[in-house]
Amino acid sequence: MASAAEQLAQNMNFSSFAKAKELHQRILFTIGILIVYRIGTFVPIPGINPVQYAELFRNLGGEGQGILSMFNMLGGGAVERMAIFVLNVMPYISASIIMQLMSATIPSLEKLKKEGGEQGRQQINQYTRYLTVLLATGQAFAIAIGMNTPNSEGVALALNPGPFFLASTVITLVGATMLLLWLGEQITARGVGNGVSLIIFAGIISAVPGVIGGALSQASSTGDGTVLVVGGVLILVGLLLVVFVERSQRRLLVQYPKRQQGNRMVGGDTSFLPLKLNTAGVIPPIFASSLLLLPATAASFQAQSGPGWLQSAVAILGPGSPWFMMAYAAMIIFFCFFYTSVVSNPDDMAENLRKYGGFLPGIRPGKRTAEYIDFVMSRLTFIGALYLVLICMVPMMMNPNTALGGTSLLIVVSVTMDTVSQIQSHLLAHQYEGLIKKSKLRGRKR
Repeated sequence: MASAAEQLAQNMNFSSFAKAKELHQRILFTIGILIVYRIGTFVPIPGINPVQYAELFRNLGGEGQGILSMFNMLGGGAVERMAIFVLNVMPYISASIIMQLMSATIPSLEKLKKEGGEQGRQQINQYTRYLTVLLATGQAFAIAIGMNTPNSEGVALALNPGPFFLASTVITLVGATMLLLWLGEQITARGVGNGVSLIIFAGIISAVPGVIGGALSQASSTGDGTVLVVGGVLILVGLLLVVFVERSQRRLLVQYPKRQQGNRMVGGDTSFLPLKLNTAGVIPPIFASSLLLLPATAASFQAQSGPGWLQSAVAILGPGSPWFMMAYAAMIIFFCFFYTSVVSNPDDMAENLRKYGGFLPGIRPGKRTAEYIDFVMSRLTFIGALYLVLICMVPMMMNPNTALGGTSLLIVVSVTMDTVSQIQSHLLAHQYEGLIKKSKLRGRKR
């Protein structure tokens, strides 16, 4: 027999959505914040030469698959226009990852995370914000120095180079990043979905019409729509694969022993310990592409005027080359295992099961349980790593000159599923409130 929650979920339809006025306000609030973000990606940094910067962006491979192109895609075109939101929420993402790694290696932070409760989590979030400011300041200062320094022809991107330009640019970029982080927190608290994820999602989605338009114009100019059809089919298959894998779990059966409580026996329940197939999420592709593309992009600055070996190295490790693809796949697999070991600790899982009296059937509690969980997670992680390699490599092999690839697909699908799940949760809560109000009215009538 279905539970009450499952019965309510089955009854959710458009009429129940139309009655959820609070959900409408949350959705409109989220859309309004995302519109503000999109407007900010078109506001350029004061004091730069946009024509000269656009030429430099094209010369540095910003329209291909380099590091600039990837950040431009994640930032909704802000890098291409050198807008005030050019850093996007990337400093916060980097700070969050660094804090996760530090929480797993530094005993004081690990204790604060495990035993601090809600106050401990708030303290770690505050440390993450401080680290975000430091990272954003460093990146903003590097950008300001690059635009303030004259090129080989003695011309700088800044219209009036000097200390004032450096200070104003750093303050503008850091302030815009923290404003964007605040807007994301407002979406999380008063809107629908995770605010930071939705901001990245909006940036990626904004690039989709341009990609579709470019593909249609190319198909019309060549007169051959085969590539377009094949690409559409592969995108559809990729979407289905990502949805299937991201929702896949390996459930380990957990049993709780019966115990005497007064004159009756209680307990004996069973539950499941869910282990995701892709625990690391989208972090491994982002790490791998950043570590590979950043040196290649830096080397390309001096490749044309540098020695012959530097030009050969840039050509060999350039995006789309066989060596680049092999290194990319190997680093994705490595970061899958590394990040999974950081965010999921089998020893902690086994200890929590033992603390609450649960055990895996046929396996001793404690060390043996931790070893078995680690055994299962290692094999799940290997399958998840192969899945990430497949999703990220196929678009690259089809078109090496596009940044809208597997990483973008993973982010879009993951954020969409999370947002839809939260909308369903709000609808379910609204139906529960309606049932409670009806029961109170019936009680008063009686």
